[in-house]
Amino acid sequence: MPEVPPRPLLKPEHIAMIDKGVSTIVSSRNAALRPSLMRAMGASISPDGTEITVFLARGQARQLLQDIAATGNVAVVFSEPLSHRTVQVKARTAELRTADEGDLPVLRRYLASMEYELGLVGCDVPFVRTILSFRLAELVAVRLHPDEAFDQTPGPKAGSALPGSTASPASAPL
Repeated sequence: MPEVPPRPLLKPEHIAMIDKGVSTIVSSRNAALRPSLMRAMGASISPDGTEITVFLARGQARQLLQDIAATGNVAVVFSEPLSHRTVQVKARTAELRTADEGDLPVLRRYLASMEYELGLVGCDVPFVRTILSFRLAELVAVRLHPDEAFDQTPGPKAGSALPGSTASPASAPL
């Protein structure tokens, strides 16, 4: 019997939202379930939504990076500042690498998008550039393949698993 490919976790509209560059928060936890989290300095997603890369500043995200390296667990929340439309993905494995020159186009595009997105809610460009400033040598790229996805937009569907996700809102904590 031929193997049936898994249903995609993310709908095209979720992939488009993540791809354009919206507020991105990355989290994990240690073995004792103590959480760690940090704002990402950039993010990218493959066209089919099966691979996501987020960029973290090593100095700011030291505990988070240690937790991801130790457990492999990572959760990422993507949210549009103006509408609060939000999606969360979770993965049980992640790969870490030092960011390099090849990542600069993604990081620049993310910054430009965040200048626009946060501008819609009244944040000026110098503020956005300050919170998203980095030295390339300090960035770590975290690559993940989502296992679960959730609608986290405030409202009656918040916390519901997206089609294709086998998870429930009460799935194991990351």
